[in-house]
Amino acid sequence: MTGNRSPSGADPDTRSRELVSRKIVLITGGSDGIGAAAARHAVGQGHQVVITGHQAAKAKEIGEELGIDYHVADYSELDQVRALGETLLSRYPRIDVLANNAGGLMGPRELTVDGNERTFQVNHLGSFLLTTILLPTLTASSAKVIQTASVGAKAFGHIDLDDLQNARKYSPMKAYGNSKLANILFTRELDRRYRAAGISAAAFHPGNVSSSFGSYSKSPIGFIYRALKWSLISPEKGADTLNWLIAEEPGATWEPGQYYTKRKPADTNPQADDARLASQLWDRSAELVS
Repeated sequence: MTGNRSPSGADPDTRSRELVSRKIVLITGGSDGIGAAAARHAVGQGHQVVITGHQAAKAKEIGEELGIDYHVADYSELDQVRALGETLLSRYPRIDVLANNAGGLMGPRELTVDGNERTFQVNHLGSFLLTTILLPTLTASSAKVIQTASVGAKAFGHIDLDDLQNARKYSPMKAYGNSKLANILFTRELDRRYRAAGISAAAFHPGNVSSSFGSYSKSPIGFIYRALKWSLISPEKGADTLNWLIAEEPGATWEPGQYYTKRKPADTNPQADDARLASQLWDRSAELVS
């Protein structure tokens, strides 16, 4: 006598609890590095995982490896981000976690087809645009929105609203630091505007990770990064704080609106605490993607 059990053999109450705890987790930049590591971990935890990547072959490889949905979009073209957002809205009526992980370290100053400095667009505007497109689903899902930032925000970042395109005194590391600081400011402002609507936002520094990050940068720091790649931490270790933010309860284990490293609140650039700057950056970003 088997009793009243689901086809999987689980007790109905147990099966119900599993379905409630199973999250739909969307990871951008999920085809490589910490994004792919986090995707593997989330699949292992029983979540429904969706990834995006800018290289079709890599996205397909990880998608097929894990048996998950994958989408392709290059953040250096905002129309591709818009198309991605519309596809995600139509395909997924619920998104419990949006991990904005896409980005990288660029080389010499370059403008995108949209007229924006490439680092600023790929590392900040793309995530900003995708998140705002998905807001109806994210708020209805009481979602977590997690931003991959960096200690580079503190080391190299300084936001000048009159020079968001880094036209003056450009360097790859300055542009990168500014974009990572923008990620943290975006997290702060997303929390301020949408916490009451149910969104829990956080940013984090993954550590110095051995991945394809910086592989294509022709800057001196890109060369140094490749030369020292052997000494960096694994993508699996780099994904630890992201995995923790996905798994744990906001308001209980971690505080929304904050920036974390190694699962703990961390100091960062003083500008990250400037609420007026965060609000102004949001408005400027909205203008640039409209």
